[in-house]
Amino acid sequence: MNKSELIDQIAKSADISKAAAGRALDAAIGAVKASLKKGQLVTLVGFGTFYVGKRAARVGRNPRTGATIKIKAAKTPKFRAGKALKDAVN
Repeated sequence: MNKSELIDQIAKSADISKAAAGRALDAAIGAVKASLKKGQLVTLVGFGTFYVGKRAARVGRNPRTGATIKIKAAKTPKFRAGKALKDAVN
């Protein structure tokens, strides 16, 4: 399912226009991004938790030349599925 199909499904389920559903989806995604940027957890009970993980600095290799390169530390968004979502999938 892509974003436009998700918007269609939201519009149909909530009985609203596709434009309103698109704005609602964009607002929800924006709120999750803003919270993660602040380092906060976003927990949706029954669905899961979005959080920020930390990846340590490490040494890697350039696949083209074989030379070693330093890869700096980074923060990455992560998602942990909740029990209800896991049960729905299985």
